[in-house]
Parts: sequence; structure tokens; C-alpha cells
Amino acid sequence: MPAEVRLWSVVDGSLNEVRKTRLDLEQRLEAWLEQDISALSPDLLVIGRQVETAYGGVIDLLCLERSGDAVIVELKRDKTPRDITAQALDYGSWVNDLSHEFLTNLGDQYFSARGTNLRAAFRSRFGSVLPEVLNEAHSLVIVGSSIDSSTERIVKYLSSVHGVNINVATFTYFKANGNELLARVFLLEPSEVENRSRRAADSKRQPNLSPEELIETASQAGVSELYARLDARLSEILHRRTTRSSLAFYARFGNGFKATFSILPFESSVTSGLRFILYVQRLAEFLGRSSAEIQATLPSGHESWKYYPAADQDLSGSAGYFRELSEVERFLALFDGGRQSAGT
Repeated sequence: MPAEVRLWSVVDGSLNEVRKTRLDLEQRLEAWLEQDISALSPDLLVIGRQVETAYGGVIDLLCLERSGDAVIVELKRDKTPRDITAQALDYGSWVNDLSHEFLTNLGDQYFSARGTNLRAAFRSRFGSVLPEVLNEAHSLVIVGSSIDSSTERIVKYLSSVHGVNINVATFTYFKANGNELLARVFLLEPSEVENRSRRAADSKRQPNLSPEELIETASQAGVSELYARLDARLSEILHRRTTRSSLAFYARFGNGFKATFSILPFESSVTSGLRFILYVQRLAEFLGRSSAEIQATLPSGHESWKYYPAADQDLSGSAGYFRELSEVERFLALFDGGRQSAGT
């Protein structure tokens, strides 16, 4: 169990123990942490409160660390041990796949009500620029006014055996002489949890595919000509990056980059064609064209696509398949006379 917290006041040279008081509402704790997350860690920045996931859940607080990694803070409230740990892991499975642009947009929306944006808030908080890579890893923190033995056992098992970056922070509430006092204790030493998680991740992490591996996959799928033509032309205009499953093209917007177009050879075949995903509004803004112009160049049968079910227009677009070289050329004609590089 976390260390017992006891508190004394010194009055006229004598010690008077301050008795614990039951925290009336853990909603107060959530509000306090949103207001000053340094009560949990000085290396955190809140970027969202009551964040809806794609699976119907709601994360109490979503944060970024100084490193750019995501941190899920979930209040225990009256949940059972199995419920709170299962819920935290469910949220982790969703956050694991969140992109730089998703987190940036989420943070911008959160800070817009405060008259600023994520980049400015990050610089103000940490004195450094927002990292180019966000959410390379994530962690989970369960917060409550107490912890039961079952939750303790489950969290220790996940951390020590499986290297999950999960911890519990308990806050003890005192009230004395009209003053409210709060003390925090972690179940596990945070640095030890972090080290175990990094060791586990290093042993499992798969690198992004090389350009050669993606070319070979496109060849095996029978779409190498289509793949090569798109790659050659778009690489002249956009920033090109490989992922574990795709070739992605990024355009510069302001001081950052956003994914604009991706080709996915693993989801392609000689019969269906070369799979693509396009952020229509982003490309329209980048090229100075209308969304309708962009849509008109896409192959027949393309469908609406969203990064996640409730995504806004910036994180939405179209997906489909290029089957003929003529379809690729019609799409690439958009870039003739448009911007000449992602940096302009």
C-alpha cells in the first residue's frame, strides 16, 4: 500500500496531529489538477479535460509531458478495481494511436478558450518548443483519495511483469484551522515505472518500414507503377515519411507539418488498386484550391473517411483506390502550377 500520510501542526512548541478528512468530491480533485497539474508532476501540461474517445469513453484529463509523450489521468471515484484498471487500459489503447496533428488540434481547441494555443502554452510551461514528434509513448495515472488492495495488486502486476507505464497517485485531504491541505503519494516510484516501461518498449518496438520495403510491398501487390509515379511527383512538393504501413506526405502549415496524403501498399492489390487516404481540406488549403476541385480529381468509388468517428473536417477526407495510371495523372495535375514545395 502507499505510505501512510500523517500531518502535525506545531502550536506553542507542541505537536498537534491534523486528522484526515474525507475528500467530499473527487470532482474537486479533478478541477484542482486541471488548474495546477504540477500537484501530480511538474513535467505535465493539461491539453484536454473530459476528452471523448472513439470507443465511447471519456478521459478525465489528457496531458503532455515535456518530452511530448501523452499522459492519461483518470480519477478512481467509486469505480471497482477491475473497472478502473480496465478503463485506463482501454483509454491507453486509444491514445496509443493518436497522431501529432490530432493532439495539436485537441490542444488548440482546449487552449482557445484561454486565449492561446498549444504551442504557446507548451513554450510558456516548459520554456521550449513543442516537439516535432508527439506521443511516441504514453503513460497512465490513476488518481484517487484512497486505493484498495486489488487495484494495487493489478497495477503492480501490469508494471512489473508487463512493463505497462501505469501508476496510482493517492491524495490525502486534511482540514485544519480553516485551511485545506492536500498530500500526494505514488504507489510506485515514478522513475522505476518509467524505466521498466522503456525497457519493455525497446524490446518490442518495431521500426518504421524503409522506402525499399514499401516499394517491394507495392510490387508484390501489383501496384508498383502507380506507387512509383505518386511517390516521384509528390516527393518534389511534399515532405515524405515512411510509417510501419504506409508512405505519408506532409505539408507545412505555419510552423508545423500535417499529414496530407498517404498511400498504403499493404492494403492494396492488383484487383482493387493502390489504397490511398487524403485529407481533402488540408490539401485544398495547401494548394489554394477548393475542396470540390480536389474531390473531382479522385477515382470513382472513393468514400468519405475520418481519422476517428467524431473527427472534424481537418481530420477527415476521402479514401479509395487508384486502379489506372490515368487516375493518378488526373490527381497529380492538381499540383501543376501550385505550390512548389511544402516549405513555401
